[in-house]
Amino acid sequence: MTVTVAVDAMGGDHGPAVTVPASLAFLEAMPDAAVVLVGRAEAIEPLLRKSRSPARDRVRVHAASEVIEMDEPPADALRRKKDSSMRVAINLVKDGVAHGCVSAGNTGALMGIARFVLKTLPGIDRPAIAAQLPTKKGVVTMLDLGANVNCTPEQLVQFAAMGSALVSAVEHIERPTVGLLNIGEEEIKGNDVVKEAAERLRVSGLNFHGNVEGTDIYRGTTDVVVCDGFVGNVALKTSEGLAQMLYEFLKTEFTRGPLSKLVAAIAYPVLMRFKRRIDPRRHNGATLVGLKGVVVKSHGGADVLSFKHALLKAHAEIAEGVLDRIAERIAAMPAGSLGEPLPATQDAASA
Repeated sequence: MTVTVAVDAMGGDHGPAVTVPASLAFLEAMPDAAVVLVGRAEAIEPLLRKSRSPARDRVRVHAASEVIEMDEPPADALRRKKDSSMRVAINLVKDGVAHGCVSAGNTGALMGIARFVLKTLPGIDRPAIAAQLPTKKGVVTMLDLGANVNCTPEQLVQFAAMGSALVSAVEHIERPTVGLLNIGEEEIKGNDVVKEAAERLRVSGLNFHGNVEGTDIYRGTTDVVVCDGFVGNVALKTSEGLAQMLYEFLKTEFTRGPLSKLVAAIAYPVLMRFKRRIDPRRHNGATLVGLKGVVVKSHGGADVLSFKHALLKAHAEIAEGVLDRIAERIAAMPAGSLGEPLPATQDAASA
């Protein structure tokens, strides 16, 4: 099967200058893939003509006359720009022309348009933003990272089921462990929403590890970490800021004087391996999970390498049948986990 990805070629801070070469680099790495570049032909086609990539024959351009700006209100983008590169790319997924969509554009607009056009999978109230973060043991999938500020216990369980299915498909882990982000590991910790979510997760049939703290994210304690979008986004941005600060500290110390520069030259290979290991570009791409279609959000400031990794993520999710895996996992959830009253034993335990 040829995996076809629709690319919002105009989205992000750099537009076609990044999306076109990144798409070609992705195709060179994935011989079973094809790309539809959606946007203004006059901005895309000159870049394709200049390229010497052998993968150009697996790219086609689909015209779209409008562009959604990065600071544009999502509601305006949804109502007024029906021929935007973002919306047309998502429409291609809905119409079956493409198997998935990747965009570096406005996150709020992407979520709003994708939810409006594609709708959610059966049993899913709201889509969530899921992304992989590096850990001491490999990677962890965390959701929600900003789509839903306020969540019900049932929605947190839905996120857990979606994250578990995603990891099972892409990472080939049969029963991924799921942790619920909390202020402590003890069952008595947390607010009422988190406590009830934990009770429902215990009867969900998922491989629920229990409550995890912020430090567990990067320890790799579990394969999946679940939280609401407010907490998740704060944790993500804090982590990004800390990583940048540590890198700047190292850079400052290694350039402080002649001796430090000499030590830096000796340690250069180690520093490059360290930089590669934590390089956020290699983990770029957040999945809008729960939709009836694969949609991956790239960082707005992505460079070619970074955007290529978002495309690779979309390809993996399409090829591994993530949507079917999520639908199957939600359908298999037992009573008491997704909105039904908890069994009497659970109610008594929480009283």
